[in-house]
Amino acid sequence: MASERRATVIVTRPGGQLSASSALIAQLSDAGFDTLEFPLIDIAPVADEAPLRAALDELYGPQRYALVVFVSPNAVDHAFSRLHGPWPADVPVAVVGPGSVAALARQGLSAPGHRVISPSAEHADPRFDSEALYTAIEAEFGENGLEGKRVLIVRGDGGREWLAERLTEAGAQVEKVAAYRRVLPEPSMQKWERIHTLLTGEPHAWLLTSSEGVRNLDELAREHLTDDEIARLKRAPLVCPHPRIAEAARQTGFDRMTVSGAGDERIVQSIDALFPRASEPNPDSSTIHQPAPSPAQSRMTDSNDSKKDSPQPNVTPPLPPNTPFTPFEQQKRRGGAGIALLWLVVVILAVAAGAGAFVLNRKFERNNAQIAQQVQQNEAQDAELRAKADQSASATAALNTQLIQLQGKLADAEAHSQALQQQYQDLASNRDDWTVAEVEQILSSASQQLQLTGNVQLALFALQSADERLAATNGPQVVVIRKAIAQDMDKLKSTPSTDLTGLAIKLDTAIDQIDQLPLAGEAPIAHARAQAAEPADSASIAAATGMPRWKVLWQQITAGIGQQLSSLVSVRRIDNADAMLTSPDQGYFVRENVKLRLLSARLSLLSRSEPTLKSDLHAADAALARYFDPSSKKVQAARDLVKQVDDASLAVALPNLNASLAAVHQFKRGG
Repeated sequence: MASERRATVIVTRPGGQLSASSALIAQLSDAGFDTLEFPLIDIAPVADEAPLRAALDELYGPQRYALVVFVSPNAVDHAFSRLHGPWPADVPVAVVGPGSVAALARQGLSAPGHRVISPSAEHADPRFDSEALYTAIEAEFGENGLEGKRVLIVRGDGGREWLAERLTEAGAQVEKVAAYRRVLPEPSMQKWERIHTLLTGEPHAWLLTSSEGVRNLDELAREHLTDDEIARLKRAPLVCPHPRIAEAARQTGFDRMTVSGAGDERIVQSIDALFPRASEPNPDSSTIHQPAPSPAQSRMTDSNDSKKDSPQPNVTPPLPPNTPFTPFEQQKRRGGAGIALLWLVVVILAVAAGAGAFVLNRKFERNNAQIAQQVQQNEAQDAELRAKADQSASATAALNTQLIQLQGKLADAEAHSQALQQQYQDLASNRDDWTVAEVEQILSSASQQLQLTGNVQLALFALQSADERLAATNGPQVVVIRKAIAQDMDKLKSTPSTDLTGLAIKLDTAIDQIDQLPLAGEAPIAHARAQAAEPADSASIAAATGMPRWKVLWQQITAGIGQQLSSLVSVRRIDNADAMLTSPDQGYFVRENVKLRLLSARLSLLSRSEPTLKSDLHAADAALARYFDPSSKKVQAARDLVKQVDDASLAVALPNLNASLAAVHQFKRGG
């Protein structure tokens, strides 16, 4: 006969810790407890695994981590599932508790092949938390052993920052990466039905292994349990591995917490202490051996057992001792033995009937209790439905109020629509006026742009757009405006195109040449050279001319002296005396003045100011002719450039759009 189960333990470990939960469930089952897996946290992969993979790739780089910390078995499993190669033997690992040590062992990381740092379990009351892990790390590396070194903490999303802060204060370069994320689960309806049954009074205990699980339990209870069940839940015994979890449960409203310490053995011991075993019966005094029942008794027992909900207590009375049997009294005892056997059957039937009645009575009482509980639940549901009905009535009243408000707003919208239609009709009646006003704006903008930039194509486009707007309107005044626009368009099309850029380049070339042009008083003079003809034969000349020879010699001597004197003196003609009066210092200002005139002419050219352009070009040309050497080829080339710009400037003037604007103004005046 199997031993009776003592209580039900609700295990709330995360769904991802299957191996750890299965080991604990096996130990609880051996201790005589039923278990119900009711995870309060679900473990899911992170949405973006790129940071985790990048951090794990650093394990094989030149600048490796001095220490890698895993905060839980889930962190170990998720990180190693994304590891590309074997774990480097020279990178130590730190974990919090025995579960993480076992998770590392499953991945092949254990002493002595790898350095695994964890809080010691040799103390009488060991603690497995961030404080104890930091103490173990400090004992392993020394007080300042991690200063300036990289430390990686692999954890879930969020979590405590205590360990990271302490390592940072110790001088380590702490990097944190999330390997998984915790989400709120949604238990199945079968599990909720089991929870409802346990809260009716069956002995049970909750195992809460994290503060987040405590908060999730409170949130799920508010959503799925009634107020009475929540009150029973808050009075149920809780077993917490750490004082921090018990404090979180106390703040949530639970009042029966037991701190067991880390490890499945301590958890099972704490639960075993909450539900002590009943005293074992003495086989010598309570165990009763009874004869095998008859077939009729077996059928009656089977019939009664089919109606039972709980085991029937063994209340069969002990049989009387048998008297010694002898051959001389065989006939005498045969009749008494039959009567005794009959009484024995009657007694057995009576006991069976009493036991059946007792079991039926217990079953009726239990059914009555369940019916009463269901009645209470139905009443609570009826009250909740009435409250919801009242809320629905309030919501209906609010909806009616909103409907009335919407109807009022709809009436206002219809009134606004009618007003807009009336305004549209008024605007439609004056459509010609609006079109002409729009055309006037287009023509004004086009005229301004034409005068400022000289863009004939843009002005033509504006005139064409205005003509298209007027084409949709009929009327004699509109025809007059379109004729004026057509005249202006023909005028723009016939406007000769002027290469303003080319003319500006010529002026720039002339400006660059001013510094090399010679002034009138700076023309170079050739060096004087003695130029005398070879003396001729005086005898032959005298014989030919009949003159005396001495006279011929005298004429040759005087002619040679005159040629020598004339080669020493050079005479030039300068019509303007101001050029000779200009000193070298004043020549600089003459050149700068000419360049300023040419720059002003260039600006006038680009701005299409013909009078100013003509004035500046004429002033520059006059200065070149007055102060510079007219015989110099460079001066002649500069004056030729100025003359070319002056001749081409006759086409700089642009037409205007006065005809179109005048027609529009005449239309607006009603002419």
